[in-house]
Amino acid sequence: MIPELTKPSVCMKDPQKVQQIMDSMVQAGSNTLQVISDFDMTLTRFEHNGKRCPTCHNILENSKVISDDGKQQLKQLLNTYYPIEIDTSLSIEQKLPLMVEWWTKAHELLVRQKIKKDLLSMAVCESEAMLRLTTGRLYREGHRLFFDHLLEHSIPLLIFSAGIGDILEEVIHQAGVFHPNVKVISNYMDFDESGVLKAFKGELIHIYNKREGALLNTGHFQELRMRPNVLLMGDSLGDLNMADGVQDMENILKIGYLNDKVEERKRSYLDSYDIVLIKDETLEVPNAVLHYLTGNK
Repeated sequence: MIPELTKPSVCMKDPQKVQQIMDSMVQAGSNTLQVISDFDMTLTRFEHNGKRCPTCHNILENSKVISDDGKQQLKQLLNTYYPIEIDTSLSIEQKLPLMVEWWTKAHELLVRQKIKKDLLSMAVCESEAMLRLTTGRLYREGHRLFFDHLLEHSIPLLIFSAGIGDILEEVIHQAGVFHPNVKVISNYMDFDESGVLKAFKGELIHIYNKREGALLNTGHFQELRMRPNVLLMGDSLGDLNMADGVQDMENILKIGYLNDKVEERKRSYLDSYDIVLIKDETLEVPNAVLHYLTGNK
C-alpha cells in the first residue's frame, strides 16, 4: 500500500479493490493511462487559512471587471443555489433543472457586465485562487509535481470543468503548468470584434451534465482509444460521469475530494469514489498514486 493512503484524511470503502486496480494499471503500463479531472475545488483549493478559495466564476465575481450591483446579484445566486447543490436529501434529477437555472442566470448576468477579454489576466492575477499543494515525501509545489509528472510521462490530462474555460486556462497558464498534454472542456466566453463578452459558446456545462459533455467530445476520446485506463479526480458526484466517453475502458480509479458537509455526504462519496479525501487541501495522494502507476514507487 502506498504510504500516503494511510493518511488520516484518506477513506476507502475497499482498500483491497484500490490496490487491485492500481496493480492492474501498473501491469498495463503508463502508456495506457489517461487522467480526467475536475478543476474547481479538485485541482484548486477549497479553502486556505479558514477562508474559502475562489472558483473560476468567483474569480470574476470578486474582480474589478464586475460592478458592485453585479457582484451582489451573483452572490445572491450562490446563496440560493449552492445549498441545493450539496443537499443530500435531493436527487440529482431534482437538482438538475435548478443547476441549469443557476448557471444560465450567472452567465446571462456576466454577459450584461460587458467584460473585456484583455482584463481577464488581471482578474486572475489579483485573485486568491490557489492550486493544491503537496507535502510529505513527494514535496514540491503539488500542482507543479502533478502537471509536470504527467508531461514527463506523456500522459494526457483532460480537465473537465463546469467553470469558465478562459479563466481556468489563465490560472494554469499563470502557474506555468499549461502543458501541451493538457486539454480543457469547459464553458468558454465568446467575445465580439472589440473584445467584449457577448455570449458563452456551445452547450452549457454544469455540475450534473458532464456525461453529456463527455459524449459530445467523442473525438478527444477516440484519439485516446489506446489509453483504456483512467485516473479520475473530482469533488462532486456529478464528476463521476466525466469518463463516460472513454472507449473500451479497462480500469478506472476514482479519487474524490470531500470538502464540505462531510458527515452528511461521506457515505455517498465512499459508495461512489474508490478513494475519498476528507478536507485535504493537497495533491499529495493523487501525486503518490501517479508515481506508483508510472513505476516511481
